Amino acid sequence: SDEHQKSPPSSDVCVSVQVVTAMGRTWHPEHFVCTHCQEEIGFHEKDGKAYCRKDYFDLFAPKCGGCARAILENYISALSALWHPECFVCRVSCFTPFVNGSFFEHDGQPYCEVHYHSRRGSLCSGCQKPITGRCITAMGKKFHPEHFVCAFCLKQLNKGTFKEQNDKPYCQGCFIKLFS
Repeated sequence: SDEHQKSPPSSDVCVSVQVVTAMGRTWHPEHFVCTHCQEEIGFHEKDGKAYCRKDYFDLFAPKCGGCARAILENYISALSALWHPECFVCRVSCFTPFVNGSFFEHDGQPYCEVHYHSRRGSLCSGCQKPITGRCITAMGKKFHPEHFVCAFCLKQLNKGTFKEQNDKPYCQGCFIKLFS
């Protein structure tokens, strides 16, 4: 008598389970979520925890010294900080980029030459350009020596040899003619 072994009945139904294997564990895709926001992820890992791209970079990437957002690609390292290239600009309303790499620092922030001198109070009151050499301080303002002139005759003045009227300097002769 021949005994036939029966094989298990075949099934026409094939069950396929999708899983994610990461960090030494197996997950259902719907359970493999960002530790921070609970969104499903293609992940980044830190300290054995999974994060979505956005949260990973928001939480752990270096931050820009200008906008404080995460730096993901190119950056400039300056003034003890990292910067997006588009954020490393004059910190005043002109937002001038530093094309040749030359910038001026004041209180840890980058400035173009004009705004640096403006912040430091070293713009000439006559021409509004930076004073980098000799300087005359008069009437609470600073001037290039050649721009400290009589408001009427435009003759160059020396500190101490002028008269002031309505916040303008005058030589002795013009002051006497105009205001005596």
